[in-house]
Amino acid sequence: MALTNFPKYDFLIVGAGLYGATFSYLAKQNGKKCLVIEKRHEAGGNIRCQTIEGINVHTYGAHIFHTSNKRIWGFVNKFVDFNRYTNSPVANYHGKLYNLPFNMNTFYAMWGVITPEQARAKIEEQRVKAKVINPKNLEEQAIALAGRDIYEILVKEYTEKQWGRKCNELPPFIIKRLPVRFTFDNNYFNDCYQGIPIGGYNKLIEGLLNGTEVVTDTDFFSDRKKWEVIADKIVFTGKVDEFFDYCFGKLEYRTVRFETETLDVQNFQGNAVVNYTSHDETYTRIIEHKHFEPENPSYQNCKTVISKEYSSEWTDGAEPFYPVNNDKNTDLYKKYAECASKTDNVIFGGRLAEYKYYDMDDVIEKAMTDFEKISGVNK
Repeated sequence: MALTNFPKYDFLIVGAGLYGATFSYLAKQNGKKCLVIEKRHEAGGNIRCQTIEGINVHTYGAHIFHTSNKRIWGFVNKFVDFNRYTNSPVANYHGKLYNLPFNMNTFYAMWGVITPEQARAKIEEQRVKAKVINPKNLEEQAIALAGRDIYEILVKEYTEKQWGRKCNELPPFIIKRLPVRFTFDNNYFNDCYQGIPIGGYNKLIEGLLNGTEVVTDTDFFSDRKKWEVIADKIVFTGKVDEFFDYCFGKLEYRTVRFETETLDVQNFQGNAVVNYTSHDETYTRIIEHKHFEPENPSYQNCKTVISKEYSSEWTDGAEPFYPVNNDKNTDLYKKYAECASKTDNVIFGGRLAEYKYYDMDDVIEKAMTDFEKISGVNK
């Protein structure tokens, strides 16, 4: 690629994940010229899929699209149709199964209660016994929401495996994302719209990036000076601390390692997602990918593909997945966020650049908001 010292593009977008792809699409629709660079071999970020035995395998873990935002739902459906998949995980604790999220099926399996009143009374009894009034950490919040039994069996060890920290060292908001229902409803999400792209997430990414120049196997930091002068503005979706040369220190992340294998069975576990909540298993969950798309002809194949997920502390060279939002990292990120706010001509967006856990619909909405803000385009 021949480069000059003068801007050639309106936007250089660093990272071809969902935020970068959405931003590039909006810019292109408004007559802007974009270059997207991606350090991985393929575009798509963590929603990238690969095909094994005809099955769309979620390479970087399970992704279920869900939203109550009609605008976002209409937007993604412009590029790909979605099926009616409903996320209903199951938890396995020492061979006994429980429905997630916590609901009357869970309470019945745990305590034998059959009415919401009985379930609420049991939870309240355990909350009072634990002397939890104003939850200060994840452990106390879990007990307040669902009682000590559910905390001990379905939350404690799973969370310690996932985050590598004691539950009383983690903030309470993490467990608040998990619904607690007093109905027999196994749907994990409360949103109006939910599903998996028919044919996989690659179709969504390909639609968003269609007609935009994309260069893969390219690391922004390998020749930063060259990339910084190629466009009027940079849209940066990588690690914010790396952008500022770790001047305040490194933010902490959790990473996930996947062991994916093809099995000579038609149906391994009967569900897309099964969490393993005890320390007996070192993995946190097993994903059986074909269950995300039962309409796919490969669903009837005599083979299936599963992925075991292992969570660990992030180290250099690993993929950063989840920000560790404890007090130490929150304070550190504030310093980087202040620097970002003062950096002209750079837009920081997405999970890594904002050190924030995002659902997919929120990523798209944030990209829309950021583009509209800098371009003056109305919704």
